[in-house]
Amino acid sequence: MSLDITQVLLSAQSPDGATRKLAEESLKQFQEQNLPGFLFSLSNELANEEKPEESRRLAGLILKNALDAKEQHRKNELFQRWLALDVGVKAQIKGLLLQTLSSPVASARSTSSQVIAKVAGIEIPQKQWPELIASLLSNIHQVQPNVKQATLETLGYLCEEVSPEAVDQDQVNKILTAVVQGMNASEGNSDVRLAATRALYNALGFAQVNFSNDMERDYIMRVVCEATQSTDVKIRQAAFECLVAISSTYYDKLATYMQDIFNITAKAVREDEESVALQAIEFWSSICDEEIDILDEYSSEFTADSDVPCYYFIKQALPALVPMLLETLLKQEEDQDLDEGAWNLAMAGGTCLGLVARTVGDDIVPLVMPFVEENITKPDWRHREAATYAFGSILEGPSADKLAPLVNVALNFMLSALVNDPSNHVKDTTAWTLGRIFEFLHGSALETAPIITSENCQQILTVLLQSMKDVPNVAEKACGALYFLAQGYVDAGSASPLTPFFQDIIQSLLFVTHREDAGESRLRTAAYETLNEVVRCSIEETGPIVMQLVPVIMMELHQTLEAGKLSTDEREKRSELQGLLCGCLQVIIQKLGAMESTKYSFLQYADQMMELFLRVFACRNATVHEEAMLAIGALAYAAGPNFSKYMPQFYQYLEMGLQNFEEYQVCAITVGVVGDLCRALEDKILPYCDGIMTQLLKDLSSNQLHRSVKPPIFSCFGDIALAIGENFEKYLIYAMPMLQSAADLSAHAAAADDEMLDYTNQLRNGILEAYSGILQGFKSSPKTQLLMQYAPNILNFLDALYNGKDMDDTVMKTAIGVLGDLADTLGVHAGPLINQSISSKRFLEECLASDDPLVKESADWARVAISRAVSG
Repeated sequence: MSLDITQVLLSAQSPDGATRKLAEESLKQFQEQNLPGFLFSLSNELANEEKPEESRRLAGLILKNALDAKEQHRKNELFQRWLALDVGVKAQIKGLLLQTLSSPVASARSTSSQVIAKVAGIEIPQKQWPELIASLLSNIHQVQPNVKQATLETLGYLCEEVSPEAVDQDQVNKILTAVVQGMNASEGNSDVRLAATRALYNALGFAQVNFSNDMERDYIMRVVCEATQSTDVKIRQAAFECLVAISSTYYDKLATYMQDIFNITAKAVREDEESVALQAIEFWSSICDEEIDILDEYSSEFTADSDVPCYYFIKQALPALVPMLLETLLKQEEDQDLDEGAWNLAMAGGTCLGLVARTVGDDIVPLVMPFVEENITKPDWRHREAATYAFGSILEGPSADKLAPLVNVALNFMLSALVNDPSNHVKDTTAWTLGRIFEFLHGSALETAPIITSENCQQILTVLLQSMKDVPNVAEKACGALYFLAQGYVDAGSASPLTPFFQDIIQSLLFVTHREDAGESRLRTAAYETLNEVVRCSIEETGPIVMQLVPVIMMELHQTLEAGKLSTDEREKRSELQGLLCGCLQVIIQKLGAMESTKYSFLQYADQMMELFLRVFACRNATVHEEAMLAIGALAYAAGPNFSKYMPQFYQYLEMGLQNFEEYQVCAITVGVVGDLCRALEDKILPYCDGIMTQLLKDLSSNQLHRSVKPPIFSCFGDIALAIGENFEKYLIYAMPMLQSAADLSAHAAAADDEMLDYTNQLRNGILEAYSGILQGFKSSPKTQLLMQYAPNILNFLDALYNGKDMDDTVMKTAIGVLGDLADTLGVHAGPLINQSISSKRFLEECLASDDPLVKESADWARVAISRAVSG
């Protein structure tokens, strides 16, 4: 295929849409017809110094995208496609890429660095391209700075793409030596030094062995600390980024360096440019995160056998660290409240102060309160705002006993400031602080005398409702404060102090949603979230007021569906509003459907609601789909068997949701709604089960579906079996083998990290819920013997879980429940099998002795069922 690749690459960047489209088509065709030629042409373009910079850059970008993708299944396809190419072609491409590293054109070098790392990510774990690292390291001794810089950049990207296990220690040592030498102050070229410092950031995961060696660690730490003093701001920032990464990766190796690091970070926070100062604060936030995690582990386990001991760095640094952070609070920016993505020194300092409070608890209070008292009434808004921010930042961590007396004094002052302070900044932070008071020092968690009483509740509400009329950023924070205030009364029963003001609260929130400027500062979203929380904490007495909301919210949703032609921007805003309205209806449905006094009158709206939800699906927007699906699930639960009249129209959307691989959250929520439908309709769901089961089985077999959707699909099998009982028979031959292979995998999964262990436990729980639903569904049916052939596998799974010793309490409870279900449903037929299983003896004993009342309750029931089956 003869194609002037340079011209096509330039045309693909043309301002003219038609030219661009034609060029993109040509590239696609070339790729499909001759992949090796296509990749070779691109690497040749990238390496050719006579070609224009634009075509070279795009060639490199397309080459990179041909080797990697975000979605795992696509990534695997591209990996396999590269590995299958002819060895000679690959060697030519790799040669051209390495050659490009010495190009005088910076963008060509940088692109080539990234592509080399992508190829290394595929080949090094396969034990291919063994000579790559050696040839890169030989470049480091070149005289030309641009080759050194590009090589160090490549080594950095390589460490990001390749896992440490794939590189042997000897090569790791050489890479680290090259990188750390490149960072040295003796390196005259600042581009080389910057590339080396950034490379070290990516290489830290490789340095486990080196950080365990005192001399090597001292050397690395010295070079990093020296780099924080470079004259080049980018190098200083990159060096502090390395320190932040070291603080989380090698926390347990830092003790001897902390005094020096404190001095360096304090100087940077006080004197350096903002980008550097922010990283210096981030170092302390990161140390807090580490210590909070370690201390959490200590307190949750009675044995102090956490892998890493706590060195109490924050506690030791407190007397110097807190004053440094308090100083940063006075460095606010004039417009920081209005800019949603704003992040500056004052915000970083306050965030870090909050983490320090969570790390050391009561000890922070006496260090912060003098600053608050000294600044809270000063004429300059910066001082008042900083004092309020400092107070709000330390409300999570210290004990209620320590904080309550201070909050009782501060509350009146703050309510007054929220109404009367002339500064927008101060009001914004005051409303945020009130929200924190209500979040952490109010509600059922508080043992001491309540801070909010029936006496001051009216004053608090009057101020918050008034502030909801203020400018958007203040109104949004006032909504947030009301949200936490309401949340504290969720368990208040019939005596909620909010009851007399309920009507006013609802009206004020609806008023906010209609403000012209409700699109600013997330105000509309905050108002709906707060409205939902207020509805959630409503009681029988306020049920009629919630009922009045139903036609109002339905009318609003109806209006969004009537809108004519909209621009993209308007469409996006409409979708956001529809999502909020569907979410609000879901909460209202759950509330009114759960109260006997309102359930029947509320269900008169069900037809109109359902019609609205079905129209919303036609708008084709993922977020709105999720919200509408959840609302329909709630409606099905409230309507019970009567929901069956909506199924013929709704089923197509249910099926669409189950087929939605791309927006996997929609798929996961739809699977959950199938469970709601099963509970509501029971055997009336039978006519739809063939379609639903077919789709669920397809989902499970797909490698495109996100793994998080698989556990709920298994639980859903259980919901369906419970709903349709012995009619599940025809699905057994498909569902049981799938359950068994997933059970085998999940029982023996070696969890690499906490996240993987969580997922494995979710998967196990889903499988167990499926078994439980199937066993209960067949109970007392003449067809129970169909399940006998699966009993050995189920018992093996339970034994394997018991032997694995890494299940969480939820899995433990479900597992012992399944053992009981098996004994209960199969009775004497399963007796001999149960007798032989470890789980029925040792596991049962362990669960009977559990501290968790739910596990114990499940185990008591299982014990009775087992003794019946075994003695029968």
